[in-house]
Amino acid sequence: MTNTLMTCKDCGKSIDHHQYRASMDSLGVQLCERHTRLIKKVILDNDTPPEAVQLFYALKEAGAHPMLEWWDGKRSVDIAISRVKLNIEIDRDYSRITHEQAISDLEDAMHSFKNGFTTIRIPHLAITYYLDETVQNILGIISGLKANIKAI
Repeated sequence: MTNTLMTCKDCGKSIDHHQYRASMDSLGVQLCERHTRLIKKVILDNDTPPEAVQLFYALKEAGAHPMLEWWDGKRSVDIAISRVKLNIEIDRDYSRITHEQAISDLEDAMHSFKNGFTTIRIPHLAITYYLDETVQNILGIISGLKANIKAI
């Protein structure tokens, strides 16, 4: 690692190489000790996929104002962009989905839609291998939703 300044993606506080490695190895995001602990608690409490944490910080860096593990009144959503009523769920085992899970996901999307929310499901591999492209596509969705809100 070169002498580039390493800072927490949440609070901007300087972090050392040891803390950088610890947070990158466990979460895939550079965070200070305090924020690493807080995010690990969120993951434990909500069974949050690590890819949701990575996408959350990438969207935050892109200026999208995401919320991690947002309660929508019925369930906890991996990531929400409340300004445009967008819920983002991360699919972990996309290839092993059962027909019961598919119907459950569809029902969840219907309930969200009835409450004015759009729900999108993103395969975890899109975040692992195409994080920048995933963020750009979500920013495009946010832009489209903003335009629709203004049109109403």
